[in-house]
Amino acid sequence: MDSIMSSAVLCSSNPLFIFSSPPQNFKSKLLNSKIPIVAITGKKPFASSTAVPETATKMSFGFKNLLETISVDVQRAEGRPLNVPLIAPFTIASSKLENVENVAIRVELSNGCVGWGETPILPFVTAEDMSTALVKAGEACEFLRRSQPMTLSLVLSQIGELLPGHQFASVRAGVEMALIDAVANSIGTPLWRLFGGVSNTITTDITIPIVSPNEAAKLASKYRKQGFSTLKLKVGKNLNADIEVLKAIRVAHPECSFILDANEGYTASEAIRVLENLHEMGVTPVLFEQPVHRDDWDGLGHVTQVAKQKYGISVAADESCRSLHDVQKIIDGNLADVINIKLAKVGVLGAVEIIELARQSGLDLMIGGMVETRLAMGFAGHLAAGLGCFKFIDLDTPLLLSEDPVVGGYEGSQMPEAMVVSFTGTVLHEGQIAVGLTENNLLES
Repeated sequence: MDSIMSSAVLCSSNPLFIFSSPPQNFKSKLLNSKIPIVAITGKKPFASSTAVPETATKMSFGFKNLLETISVDVQRAEGRPLNVPLIAPFTIASSKLENVENVAIRVELSNGCVGWGETPILPFVTAEDMSTALVKAGEACEFLRRSQPMTLSLVLSQIGELLPGHQFASVRAGVEMALIDAVANSIGTPLWRLFGGVSNTITTDITIPIVSPNEAAKLASKYRKQGFSTLKLKVGKNLNADIEVLKAIRVAHPECSFILDANEGYTASEAIRVLENLHEMGVTPVLFEQPVHRDDWDGLGHVTQVAKQKYGISVAADESCRSLHDVQKIIDGNLADVINIKLAKVGVLGAVEIIELARQSGLDLMIGGMVETRLAMGFAGHLAAGLGCFKFIDLDTPLLLSEDPVVGGYEGSQMPEAMVVSFTGTVLHEGQIAVGLTENNLLES
């Protein structure tokens, strides 16, 4: 595999897990199996040979302001396969993933600044498969290469027309990431600042997929030692087996908080039964994510009502939330307490719209992803840190990968309290698992 160098702003969220428990010979693997991408740091925000005024590197733009004030002139653009093996198969209620087979998007502007994005492919979750994603990414990149300079707002709008709706949301997200990353690098502004600058750190949970009770207990014990205080448990495939897994995890990591994620796997009655069993065990999840099928709106509303009123547990809509229209339906019917934002479901611009609507309506927010590398997870991490409005952070999938195809972006150190991603270029103080990032964005090549 070629190597990719990541710039600190866009891909910094995922990396945080990767550094918490690196596999044996991890560093040597990185050196031999990368997709070269160069991290754009605060020291070198501009890659072109043209002299840039010193003040340009210190300009402060908000994202909305940037949309209308910056002209985008794309010189090169391409999509390429991003294939990475998993440490172990990743099984959820609706699918099973043996390997990551995503698409990386690279955009280079006429000034030499580069941006990167990622299009994840998750069977039965994303609408695109690998072949479709590569074709549509190629079409979008061809459009960018042929286009005349235009504002960021206009180019993103035209990409939205070329890759409309949920059908091509994952590809659209990857292209949007790459364009925004390249523009942010052009003005020397890290993404977390661009999206609001509320914070440059986030703390994430870690996921245990559907496995046997014994394997779940081993993972829970491992993550406990690594400092994870919140576990996200995949359930929904077999009700009785799920209960046994929950019992095993509770023994292995009794102090943990946890999120249940059924990925549409339960009926409403099964979901309520799970909550009853947990209550009998004296266990209260901090969140119950997508308990029923995405189109079972009545079931979602019923589980939300019972979970909140009887057990004080919030319910999140994930697969049920794939558009602004879905969010409005959830708000109007009081069908969920939390909206899970995933860029691959709605794109970057779509996510920003949904976030605004959810905040206005008093819904809590969660940010997550598919199974992605530090490219997409980093972008999502910068968005979450910059906005500072997410109650739940689930950006752990780089830890599920047996190799890290991204070079640069951050450093890691391990401590006993929490998993934290930092976008400042420094490692956090002792007592945390930290990833330090430069004052920058995703990658430069």
